[in-house]
Amino acid sequence: MTTIEITPPFLTLGQFLKEAGLIDSGGAAKWYLGENSVTVNGAAEERRGRKLYPDDQVSVAGQTYVIVSV
Repeated sequence: MTTIEITPPFLTLGQFLKEAGLIDSGGAAKWYLGENSVTVNGAAEERRGRKLYPDDQVSVAGQTYVIVSV
């Protein structure tokens, strides 16, 4: 499990994909979510604006990430 550290209260799924290095720009988020399976806390998710909060778990590309606050 990999951690993604955030300082604001939340991070959008599109921002998360960029922080995790899965996409190069925020504009690629919509395409990426349409082509790949992404789950947030065990539920399938396709909305790039989905807010992620500390302790949320995101599974994508065979990897699980947990959001933590710093």
